[in-house]
Amino acid sequence: MKRLLPLIVVGLGFMLMFGGRPDSTAKQQGSASAQSRLKWYKGNTHTHTLNSDGDSTPDEVARWYRENGYQFLVLTDHNFLTSVDGLNALHGADEKFLVIKGEEVTDRYEKREIHINGLNVERLVRPQGGRSVIETIQRNIDAIHEALGIPHINHPNFRWSITAEELQKVERYKLFEIFNGHPYVNNEGGGGVPGLEQMWDYLLFGGKLVYGIAVDDAHHFKRPWDKTAARPGQGWVMVKAEQLTPQAIFAAMDRGDFYASTGVVLEDYSATGKTISIKIKEDQSSKYRVQFIGRGENPYKGGRLLKEEVSNPAIYEIRGDEGFVRAKVIDSNGKVAWTQPVMVGKS
Repeated sequence: MKRLLPLIVVGLGFMLMFGGRPDSTAKQQGSASAQSRLKWYKGNTHTHTLNSDGDSTPDEVARWYRENGYQFLVLTDHNFLTSVDGLNALHGADEKFLVIKGEEVTDRYEKREIHINGLNVERLVRPQGGRSVIETIQRNIDAIHEALGIPHINHPNFRWSITAEELQKVERYKLFEIFNGHPYVNNEGGGGVPGLEQMWDYLLFGGKLVYGIAVDDAHHFKRPWDKTAARPGQGWVMVKAEQLTPQAIFAAMDRGDFYASTGVVLEDYSATGKTISIKIKEDQSSKYRVQFIGRGENPYKGGRLLKEEVSNPAIYEIRGDEGFVRAKVIDSNGKVAWTQPVMVGKS
């Protein structure tokens, strides 16, 4: 199992202080100036159209997301790279809406489904195959990088295909679905198999810095009443970036400057070498609790609850022995937001 360097690495970069080292006054002022230029952008990174197994055209899909308050959308059809130039000409607008090209590289090893999104790839990535689950995942991730894209691991519990132990041995990825809106991907686990959030903690326990994302995996736009359908609007990311371009969005996600949500909205989030602060944009009809979660005693049993807060903002003071700290914000109607992990101290 890998060992973490004796440092504090802050997952979200809103107020980063690597290793807890104080910055100079000039650097702090520069950082504050940079922060003032950042904006929140709501996006979905896993979406299907008629170009694979969706029920709607790319135009209809882009229109739905634009009209429902999203600022960016990645189209990720199975082994198909949908052109987005015409969609952006029709629906795109500076700082208002952007469609980004992508693909769900869809492979398998024996009966196990290996699905990995390639975000903003420059060309179609064909399934690479492999002699094991780990090799199949790694070969596809490497191919996505070669196509200048950003990989993210999709629904590992779909047909119980990928284990946390296997993902711990895979390299060159940072994005991992902790919530997928498809009704049959087993987000919560079961029968002795951990859920996606527990798998996330397993990876963090072993020292692998992975960021959690929430997605729709939308296929069905014409059956909004049908709970058995893979509908839009289930899960998304809120990215804090300088501007609405693919480069700025994915640079921010690579730094961890985003949170995942199924409905909870944050006004702000900050992490330094000493504290984590979360300010919730409250809905008057809901009440909230914030769980700060760290490294547990057993990697197979998920993270450990370090503190639960009901104040807003919620603040956690880092001790230095937590291994990692992440926050989960839960409202009284079951909606959730997840912040990215802060890696702390030695393992």
